[in-house]
Amino acid sequence: LQASTASEDLIAAFTGGAEVRSGDIKLTAPEIAENGNTVPIEVSSETAVEILVLAMGNPTPNVATFKFGKLSASSSASTRIRLAGTQDVVAIAKLGDGSFVQASSTVKVTIGGCGG
Repeated sequence: LQASTASEDLIAAFTGGAEVRSGDIKLTAPEIAENGNTVPIEVSSETAVEILVLAMGNPTPNVATFKFGKLSASSSASTRIRLAGTQDVVAIAKLGDGSFVQASSTVKVTIGGCGG
């Protein structure tokens, strides 16, 4: 599945063009979503200060940005998102040391949530 220019621009804006590696981030999403209107996801990291979540195939790929302060009990969040169809969901975390890590998951959607 291809990333749109909008997705690439959002990633570049979030990371400042820094290299994005794999590492301390976990993205939990269903393999198959029967209804794209309400797809549960969860992101977590031990050391993240901010996590960006993108739905790479949506008309508007920016799903959410979670920010965690020093007093946060944990760097994790869960929500339900809308997916237009089968696509990659990507989470990019900015870690406390300023580096970036990413996790992705392909979600197969049987009924689209954005008019699909």
